[in-house]
Amino acid sequence: MLTLSWLLGERHEDRATAEPFESGIVTVGFARYRFPVKFYLIAMFFVVFDLESVFIFAWAVAFREVGWAGYIEVALFLGILLAALAYLWRSGGLEWGPAPRGRYLANPDPTGRR
Repeated sequence: MLTLSWLLGERHEDRATAEPFESGIVTVGFARYRFPVKFYLIAMFFVVFDLESVFIFAWAVAFREVGWAGYIEVALFLGILLAALAYLWRSGGLEWGPAPRGRYLANPDPTGRR
């Protein structure tokens, strides 16, 4: 089917045919910009915590069948999840913007004097 449509299809060699069309907006500039690593980290954190919410929802649906053993397991799971979130928060993994000036400096004086 693909070969047949390619053989019988219409050919256009216009300049406008090769350009991407994005909702009627004319493209300007280069589309392949590099995103900062923080963007990918935030995206990965979102995927991980979103997936864990699915596990918690599955536990909530089967709450009566799993009993106290399931309750203890999900409490342990939530404890590990909160510990991971606290670690991310303390290590600065959730900060999107630039770090405030002087935050990581123990002694802001460059000469070493106080």
